[in-house]
Formats: sequence, C-alpha cells, structure tokens
Amino acid sequence: MKPDVYAANCPTRQILDRVGDKWAVLILLLLREEPMRFNQLRRTIEGISQKMLSQVLKSLERDGLIKRRAIATVPVTVEYSITQLGVTLAGAVDPLRDWAEQNLKDVLAAQRRYDAQLKDVAA
Repeated sequence: MKPDVYAANCPTRQILDRVGDKWAVLILLLLREEPMRFNQLRRTIEGISQKMLSQVLKSLERDGLIKRRAIATVPVTVEYSITQLGVTLAGAVDPLRDWAEQNLKDVLAAQRRYDAQLKDVAA
C-alpha cells in the first residue's frame, strides 16, 4: 500500500519534518561540502544553540542522513559527515534554498504589503 502523506499516522511526515526543519537543512548542506566537528557547525550556523544542534544532529543520525565518528583524542573529538542518503536529501532541498535566495525580496515585499493592510484594517 502506498503511503498517504495526508493521513495523520503516515511515516512520510517524519521525513517531511526533517525537510521542513531549517537547522537540519543547513546542517545537511554544510556536511555535503565536508565533514565537520560539532563546534565548527555551531560557529558556522549563526543562531543555533548548542542544545538544538545536538538534538538535530541526533535526529539526522537516527534517520541515517549523517554519520557520527568519535576520534580517540583527549578530549574526544567528534566529527559528523553526510551519508549517501543524506546527499540525496541535500540535493532535493538545495533548489528550495536557491528559490528562497532568489525570491527573498518579493517575499519580504509581500509581507510588508500584508502587514500594512492589517494596520489599515485595525485603524
């Protein structure tokens, strides 16, 4: 039976949650370029907290999209890399990033127009 993404219990929604998570997308796009350590990711992705980064990395690892490798150093160094499955997802979401960058001005202008209409109605 084919999954029905509109059904409340469809497992496809869990995957779509990953695609809809800005932090997950940013991490995948970075790891597609090169493996990175936790603190490298945290410094590169402005605005992400240590707790959020940790949670998203665990979710991505659980989904098979990234690999975590502990390197025996003092203290232990942990490096994250993208899996082949993750590469396919990064390739699928990259056009969304492109679209967002190309249409940013239009979206911001639409938001300003919408907000101005709300002000006019409230006044």
